[in-house]
Amino acid sequence: MPEMKLGLFVRPTGHHIASWRHPNAHIDANVNFDRYIDMAKTAERGLFDMMFSADTNTAWTTVDSALNRQHYTAWIEPYTLMCALTPHTKHIGLVCTRSTSFDQPYSIARMFASLDIVSGGRSGVNIVTTGNGRSALNYSQDAHLAKPDRYEIADEFVDVLIGLWDSWDADAFVQDRETSTFFEWDKMHTLNHKGKHFQVEGPLNVARSPQGRPVIVQAGASEQGRELAAKSADVIFGASQSIEIAQEFYADIKKRLARFGRQPGDLKVLPGLSVTVAPTMEEAQAKFDELQELIHPDHGLAFLSRRLGHDVTGMDPDVPMPDLEAVDDVGTRSGQMLDLAKREKWTLRQLYQHFAAARGHMLLIGTPEMVVDTMQEWFENGACDGFNIIPSMFPDEFESFVDLVVPELQARGLYRTEYEGTTLRDRLELPVPESQYAKAKASAAE
Repeated sequence: MPEMKLGLFVRPTGHHIASWRHPNAHIDANVNFDRYIDMAKTAERGLFDMMFSADTNTAWTTVDSALNRQHYTAWIEPYTLMCALTPHTKHIGLVCTRSTSFDQPYSIARMFASLDIVSGGRSGVNIVTTGNGRSALNYSQDAHLAKPDRYEIADEFVDVLIGLWDSWDADAFVQDRETSTFFEWDKMHTLNHKGKHFQVEGPLNVARSPQGRPVIVQAGASEQGRELAAKSADVIFGASQSIEIAQEFYADIKKRLARFGRQPGDLKVLPGLSVTVAPTMEEAQAKFDELQELIHPDHGLAFLSRRLGHDVTGMDPDVPMPDLEAVDDVGTRSGQMLDLAKREKWTLRQLYQHFAAARGHMLLIGTPEMVVDTMQEWFENGACDGFNIIPSMFPDEFESFVDLVVPELQARGLYRTEYEGTTLRDRLELPVPESQYAKAKASAAE
């Protein structure tokens, strides 16, 4: 029986925009590394496949008028964080975001191959094109590139990344003292990439890593994002508000794989999921309502402005939702949020309250049995291969998930009871990718 895969999406105090105001929140997590050690150990206690940290290249993560109410403005740089967590963990995958708009593929290939070696095969990189246009101002640019241009760069970037990770055969380093041969020439491969956006000679000066190559994660839901994931990614994070939307996304992604010579199991689909759980429905709802009451209206409207691509700051939050058009350049969630608000006839306050906890992902409130009923329905009916868990607040809500939801998943045979294998690919049941040079050699021998 297939088992559900679970990722933990970390964010300093939690994903609810008012999480930092709760008295139990780890309010100092943006500067206290010990908080992340606790998150990682709790995740391993819950037998999670991976922990994942997103990133952006600017402190301007909401509109200017409410930035001082936003806890996600300064945090520990995620790659540094994952490297630091390596000796404090044994099993969990360590995944973080890098931007193809501002990074260089040689540097990223080197960094994550090294992390894979140091961690014993547990690294992964989340490839993003960066939607926050303000980021460009920190990289000697006057304005951010248009979305189609960013994805064109990303496609070439990932090709170079994979090519560099194939620089060395697994048995290249013979280290023969008698013949003074450290590696065999025919097992080193020079990329010599000359493309539109990158020129990279190679080879990578890091040996082939324990996983063959680190796990590649992608999170775009646009047409370009889906194509990039189907071509190159091992995991795709999604954002779906209903099982019907999730099923459409899942079927579409899996169908695209065949065009790139890939099998359905080669790419795991993990939609985001925010859970507020307690032994009774009344307790769970009370916990959720307590966080909702902590949202300052200015912060809520600023959050919507950033996500919708329309400035709604200063508006009365209790008037009917204005008629707005989706802004594709800020991401596919702009349209999803506007469609939902129109369908439900929500005010601005109702819309920001709905998205404040899960930021566009699915939200479940209830008992362990109620939560797992929905998770099981999605998993067994072609909507996902598991979930990327988005706790509204650390530590309380994540600990509640591990203590209450994980045992229920295990009791139903939906989730592991112990870690298997040694690498992140082992746990995600992903194949070890064959080197392009090994493929060519095998093909020539036939």
